[in-house]
Amino acid sequence: MRRPDQQTTTRPTPDAAPGTTPDTPPAEAMGPGKRRTADAGGAARSPGPAGPRPAGDLTTEAVLAPYLRGQAAEFLRSLRLHHEHSAPADSGGHDAAAATRALRRSARRISGSLHTFRAALDPLWADQLRAELAWLSGILAREHAYANRLTRLVEALHQLSGPALPAARGVRAAGESATSDAQGRAALGVGAARAGALLERRLTLARTRSHSAALQALGSSRFHAVADAVALLASDVPLAPGTAGRTAEALLEPAERAEQRLLTAVAALPPDDTGPYNEAQDAAWHQARLLLRLHRYAHEVVLGAADPALTGAGHALDLHRDAVEAAGAAAAAARTPRIAPATAYALGVLHADQRHEVEAARTVFRETWPYAAALSTP
Repeated sequence: MRRPDQQTTTRPTPDAAPGTTPDTPPAEAMGPGKRRTADAGGAARSPGPAGPRPAGDLTTEAVLAPYLRGQAAEFLRSLRLHHEHSAPADSGGHDAAAATRALRRSARRISGSLHTFRAALDPLWADQLRAELAWLSGILAREHAYANRLTRLVEALHQLSGPALPAARGVRAAGESATSDAQGRAALGVGAARAGALLERRLTLARTRSHSAALQALGSSRFHAVADAVALLASDVPLAPGTAGRTAEALLEPAERAEQRLLTAVAALPPDDTGPYNEAQDAAWHQARLLLRLHRYAHEVVLGAADPALTGAGHALDLHRDAVEAAGAAAAAARTPRIAPATAYALGVLHADQRHEVEAARTVFRETWPYAAALSTP
């Protein structure tokens, strides 16, 4: 990972926050045995509201504090927008959802940075705020997750029960006749509508409960304490004693540890030829997704921008998580007591389809992962 205190070219940028010096730091990402430039000009801009960092001799405080203050300001701005668009007289449900996503995004970045750079911060304060932001992010994510899961499953049912059910979905075994395939499509068509209705009832109920839980959380004293802590963070970052005068190079070590944890987790992922699908493997992939996110945030802090080479791999892991959770929802619905055999059959086909999507996402991840050597490590 490149030193953050190397000289860069200063230029104005429209997204710099008040009180910051806009410029453009270099951005190179460190990989196993190689380096690469973030863009054609060898420079990258910070996506955070704090704007690019000052050039020259940087200190830990000059790099970490502006990033955290910027994310805290984004959190407060998103919270204000959420309140505005969630008012009873306001009909902007889409705007409220966008504000909630932005609120979660800034909460995750603050929490991840507190985790990675804990040694540079007041540890007790960092641990407490990180735990509370994780609670808030989890509460806010559930409604969005249930809505997306329902959309995904209903669309998959429509595709599976269509006039040309693809054999690649794994529904027809090798050697089956066209007649038996047609019978399978007919049986699936009978149960698909009922399966869709069952999923809609279950997931809509879960989404409604999650929405109520989110509203209750946002009105609780616990949330107000979190918001107050973030508001203080927007103006004052509690650093560890002696941190203020240290060079920003001190941030490289924890950032590189975050990167190494990611590379180790990816290297430990089971290879493609491990035999039949095993759901116990999902946890390792979820852990890789979490570590990739922490690496991205550390990259933003130290180098000023996310690592563009990992965009495809991160998207694949998001799709993997979505498919895993959708498959679980289909399996849970199939366990509903006293459902018709045709409904259970449709849900079983849907579960198999989503497991196929899990495997497809893993393939995409391996194809887009920029460090092939890490994947081949025993």
